[in-house]
Amino acid sequence: MNTVVLEPDRAVAAAAAAAREWAEAAPSARARALEAVADALQAERTELVALADTETHLGTTRLNGELTRTAFQLRLFAEQVLAGEFLDVRIDRPDPQWPTGPRPELRRYRTALGPVLVFAASNFPFAFSVAGGDTASAWAAGCPVVVKAHPGHPGLSRRTAEIIQKAMAQAGAPDGVFGLIEGQQAGIDALRHPALRAAAFTGSERGGLALARIAADRPEPIPFYGELGSVNPVVVTPAAAGARGAELAEGYVGSLTLGAGQFCTNPGLLFAPAGDGLVDTIVRLLREVPSAPMLGDWIAEAYVDGARRLARLPGTRTLVWPDDEASASPRLLTLDLAAFAADPKAAAEECFGPLGLVVTYERLEEVAAVVASLPGQLTTSLHGEPHEGGDLADLTAALAGRSGRVLWNEWPTGVSVTHAMQHGGPFPATTAPATTSVGTAAIERFLLPVAYQSWPQRLLPPPLRDDNPWGVPQRINE
Repeated sequence: MNTVVLEPDRAVAAAAAAAREWAEAAPSARARALEAVADALQAERTELVALADTETHLGTTRLNGELTRTAFQLRLFAEQVLAGEFLDVRIDRPDPQWPTGPRPELRRYRTALGPVLVFAASNFPFAFSVAGGDTASAWAAGCPVVVKAHPGHPGLSRRTAEIIQKAMAQAGAPDGVFGLIEGQQAGIDALRHPALRAAAFTGSERGGLALARIAADRPEPIPFYGELGSVNPVVVTPAAAGARGAELAEGYVGSLTLGAGQFCTNPGLLFAPAGDGLVDTIVRLLREVPSAPMLGDWIAEAYVDGARRLARLPGTRTLVWPDDEASASPRLLTLDLAAFAADPKAAAEECFGPLGLVVTYERLEEVAAVVASLPGQLTTSLHGEPHEGGDLADLTAALAGRSGRVLWNEWPTGVSVTHAMQHGGPFPATTAPATTSVGTAAIERFLLPVAYQSWPQRLLPPPLRDDNPWGVPQRINE
């Protein structure tokens, strides 16, 4: 085993030992460490991208962009640390005339939860892996991180870990703020460690639910933030199909096959009007898309198995299907709205890869009820025309009720790292629908509210003191 890889007990114990020092580090120190990691990753860009391409086959253009995103989100969280708004400091001055009885002095803020375990994802070897968004947001919250490396890119994971450890040490971060472990059993052992306080996961529904049960069955249960799967339904209205059918077909095929369909926001489910030519255009364009290498043999095999399962559903017809049954080429299936509505859970099960299921409908007003019956999703999308606005209220409400992000006339692939981004959704898209794993709000997953009542100033955490040495925002209620 590479020397950068730790045993799970040692990794979590080191994180626990570093937890208080890291949580109490001044914002400037924590931000400096995040920026140092960003700088170090970019300094090794050529080596890292080449290594990632060898292991994932995602291509240097895509991987360069992803590394840029990874460095950006580290710096964005550094900015959040310096701003301090996420601490949500609230101070109530004593008030003997308070309506419910004399109010004591109360000072509340959000502080680091403690050591966090991050399960790296396969499909984003930078942005959702060792130094990805879960790691960055946990560090920003003041939590040490143990990363369980993904077996799909082990060499990249170890090299990234080496770079992180060196950058963190040079920035003055305490030992134990970062650790890397490998192997399925190591991840389970770390998840069961009594010092662990939270875990984050991006991957399959089956694997995520197994880990979520372990987190819940511990003697002291901990939060488990799992992103598990989504088919990201898209609805096209008859007016939109008639006005710009060719454009919609091209956009759908491009989004469906982007990165060989290996995006958690891949639009695998499309509701389209029957008999208007849109589906025929999609078929023609999709047949022109060549097969692309997937992340690994295990991904390709699961994709083919999932495609076969969907093709066996009652009422399903194949529109695009390769001659080679074992090929990872794009596929397109179709069935009508009634057949889909007969078992929406089975028909809406994710098939990770470039497979689209087109559900054709005769009456748009019937789609809202079917959408409302869907399992939870990361995204839902509606392609319509401006003049339809008021007529789409029920459908809009149904789409918003089943996902964390609702798009109008856009495709869901591509998740911007911003302040307002919501990358989460109702179960089974995620295990914690009230949270996000992308954007600055992701930091909130790893924070714990604590209120201090009537404590002397010198014993209060810096953000709660009157002199406010960290300079963070304070909401004071006199």
